[in-house]
Amino acid sequence: MKTRRGAPIWMTGATRFAGMPNTQARIGLALFIVFLIACLSAIASPGPRPDVDSGAAASSIASDAPPAGQTELLLYQTIVAGVRSGSPYYTVAAEAQRSGHYPLKPFFAVRLPTLAVVEAALPPTLVNLLLLVLCIGTILAWVARLRPAMTGLVPLGAAGLLVIAGLYVNLDPSFVVFHEIWAGPLIALSLALRRPGHWLPAVAFGLSAMLIRETALLYVAIMAVMAWVEGERRETLGWLGAIAIFAGVLAAHAHAVSLISGPLDRASQGWSGLEGFGFYVRLATISSGLDIVPQWLASLLLGTSLFGWVAWRDATATRALAMFAGYAALISLFARSDNFYWALITTPVLLVGIVFAVDGLRDMIVAARDTRRITVTRVIR
Repeated sequence: MKTRRGAPIWMTGATRFAGMPNTQARIGLALFIVFLIACLSAIASPGPRPDVDSGAAASSIASDAPPAGQTELLLYQTIVAGVRSGSPYYTVAAEAQRSGHYPLKPFFAVRLPTLAVVEAALPPTLVNLLLLVLCIGTILAWVARLRPAMTGLVPLGAAGLLVIAGLYVNLDPSFVVFHEIWAGPLIALSLALRRPGHWLPAVAFGLSAMLIRETALLYVAIMAVMAWVEGERRETLGWLGAIAIFAGVLAAHAHAVSLISGPLDRASQGWSGLEGFGFYVRLATISSGLDIVPQWLASLLLGTSLFGWVAWRDATATRALAMFAGYAALISLFARSDNFYWALITTPVLLVGIVFAVDGLRDMIVAARDTRRITVTRVIR
């Protein structure tokens, strides 16, 4: 027997928890509490803050640490400056990474040239403006995407503010050389623009994200799988086509790196972090507007947001959840303590789930408290 459904608060449609059986609702609430406790493990997890000083501290953790004061931010700035002066990208990258004691092997230790070449070709002011335009476009795209699902301006405005909070680090122009700063909004924009039968812009932005940061491949692969599961065959081919283009670019990149690296160059210590789920939560909170609140509160808010994404009954929510789960697993298993910027791939829209959690949590509580019983009365004539 299904339970009563409450009137909409912030969402126009029913959540996944509306009318669920009483017993399932109580189990769901218990699991939600357990999940929040798991998120609180972030308090004890490592996680350097995304700034220059913490970058130096993070780099010193690695066995192939650069000299004091050398950070990845400085590394990317040096590479952009070298390309802007007219030197070839791979030559500049090799010299900068050797002098900074950064690895050159395997080939993905050297970033794809896309971002550095584009930024070197444009005035710094224009680069900052383009990043701002990308962030504003991401905010507007998500406001437009969520408008039919919201009951009014208050929840829609809250959703917009939460996207801004998710872009907290991205809006800082000092990080413009970080690849995830661009790849994250591109992925968020791709997800917002994707519709059944209208997938070409989403694929284009997904490909753009991959060409800037190769870890965006996970998002594109997830979108291809989801399109196949949903029976969208042409869309599946579109995502697979983007992966094929990226594979060709990556092969060319691997060849170029092999030409500038030698046997004496440093090799990366690899992806062997095994820091756990709390590490992902910590990185996601310090890479968003949640960085301004205490870690315990930030962890609870992030857990509530993920719960909200589960509550939203929509195909976009399903794909977003798959993306969050994929990157959470990637970071939990493989990221090292100096890879704080990995979480920037997922943070732009991660906090929007708080809006969905309002109705979702209410529906689950209503279902858990519903004590209606069916009474059968036999009438004798």
